[in-house]
Amino acid sequence: MASEVDICNIALSHLGDVSTVSSIDPPEGSAQAQHCARFYPIARDALLEMHTWGFTTKRIVLPLLSNTLEQWKYVYAAPSNVLNFMAILSPDAMDDYSQDLPVAYTQVGIVNTGQGLYTPQPYEVETLQDGTQVIYTNQENATLRYTAKITDPAMFSPLFSSALTHLLASYLAGPILKGEVGRAEAKGQMQLFQAFYAKATVSDAMQRRIIVKQSTPWMAGR
Repeated sequence: MASEVDICNIALSHLGDVSTVSSIDPPEGSAQAQHCARFYPIARDALLEMHTWGFTTKRIVLPLLSNTLEQWKYVYAAPSNVLNFMAILSPDAMDDYSQDLPVAYTQVGIVNTGQGLYTPQPYEVETLQDGTQVIYTNQENATLRYTAKITDPAMFSPLFSSALTHLLASYLAGPILKGEVGRAEAKGQMQLFQAFYAKATVSDAMQRRIIVKQSTPWMAGR
C-alpha cells in the first residue's frame, strides 16, 4: 500500500516534477514538501467525504448523555472521528433496510417473513457550546452507522490512492507550475481524477451486496 509520501511523490510526477519528498509531517524543507503538507490533508479528506467508502464505514453503539431536548427523547455523544452520519439504527437492526418484526404476516396464502421494515430512525446532529458534537433521536440504545475519518493510507484501496494522487496533483499544479500552465494542468488532473474516482467508486460498491426485502405482502411475494 502507498504511504503519504508515495502518494505525494506520484502526484508530483503527474505534474512532471522530478523532485521527490521524503517527509511531509513535518515537511522536510523543500517547496514541494511544504505544498504537499498543506494540500495532502485537504485532498484526502475531500475524497473521503465524496463517497461512503467501505474501508471508512463503521458501526458503533452510542454513549448516552444526560442532556435532553423537548423534541427528542435521547441524546448521544457522536464519535470523535465521524466524517459523515449515515443512519441511526435500533440495536437489533441487521442493516439499514430491514429487520425482524415480532410476528409474521399472512394474507391470501402469502407469508411475509417480517423482514422489510425501514430501520433508520430520525435524528438531528448539533454541536454544544463546549464543542461536543451530539446526536438527538427517539431511538433507545441507538447504534450509529457512519463513515470515519481514516488517515492511515494503509487502509486505502489501490484505486482510492490512485484517484487521490490526481486530486492532489490538481491542487499542487497552481503553486508548482504557476500561471496559465498551472491552471491548465490543474484542469487536466481534475479530469483524470474524475475518471479514477468513477472506477474507485464502482469497485467499492462491488464489495457489498444489499437486498432490500419488502414489508408489504403483495411485493414480498413477487
